[in-house]
Amino acid sequence: IRTIMITGDYPNTARAIAADINLLQKNHHVLNGNDLNQMSDEKLQTEVMVTDVFARVSPEHKMRIVNALRKNGEVVAMTGDGVNDAPAIKLADIGVAMGITGTDVAKETADMVLTDDNYASIVSAVEQGRIIYSNIRKFVYYLISCNMAEIMIIFLATAFGSLLFPFAEGKILSPLTPIQLLLLNLVTDGAPALALGTEKGDPDIMDQKPRPPKEPIINRSMISGVVIQTIAITTVTLVAFGLGLRHNILYAETMAFITLSASELLRAYTARSERYPILKIGLFNNKWMNYAVLSSLALLMAVIYVPFFNTIFNTVPLGWAEWQLILPLLIVPSIAAEIAK
Repeated sequence: IRTIMITGDYPNTARAIAADINLLQKNHHVLNGNDLNQMSDEKLQTEVMVTDVFARVSPEHKMRIVNALRKNGEVVAMTGDGVNDAPAIKLADIGVAMGITGTDVAKETADMVLTDDNYASIVSAVEQGRIIYSNIRKFVYYLISCNMAEIMIIFLATAFGSLLFPFAEGKILSPLTPIQLLLLNLVTDGAPALALGTEKGDPDIMDQKPRPPKEPIINRSMISGVVIQTIAITTVTLVAFGLGLRHNILYAETMAFITLSASELLRAYTARSERYPILKIGLFNNKWMNYAVLSSLALLMAVIYVPFFNTIFNTVPLGWAEWQLILPLLIVPSIAAEIAK
């Protein structure tokens, strides 16, 4: 994040202050209003990248500076307090007005008002903005990967069931019933996804390079992660379903349902960061995630062990022999996610 000083003071005064606070970088320039008057917009686009201080400028000059930066692909935040700052504040991507010394015109024009007039508050706002965007990505990433896996499970079992499960004697099989899918999407997927929105962000969130302004939320890295998770979750669920078919269809559906649900709940912990291993950011330090996962697990256990729910959700109680088969499968998607990082 680069800071540029734009002031009405004399150039020598501005240069001295900029040098004193280490704002003036080596080989960068100080320009004044007269320099800008003699400069074309194309030339200004070049100069603005190596100029840290603009002195004795008018409101028109401020707008030209903002325009030049934006044409260079920069995201511009313009700060100001006076009426003469309002046009440039409005033109910038993010207008920032001073809350104490700022005029009403500046405050009404701005996108953000610094209630304490502290420049450092802008840094805090940038950090919070990055965390919010990062959490939106985690939310989208988690839900898309889970739902894509559910789609592929139903599709593969329906379209290629006779190849995947030859001992099923050609019957059309579905590892999950509609009501089980509904429970998955409303409860076991939704609660952890909402908990991802409360994450505090990666430790180096402010050291990461700014993302390209035109980059979509679902970028290449997310697409590759979704593909990996889809393959991992689909595979373990179909394996569990196949193992359950050795008993009967109810056992198969229950084992597939538990494998899919529990693997997605464990996967939610790895989704807390796209870059850092889960052990580095702390396994259980998001209390809302803990609440979401524990409540969802409790609901899953009720669905398979409370007789009243067995008839509703087409489930049967599983014994230790079935859990021995399921437990190794549950952790595969989470391990795949950590390796992908």
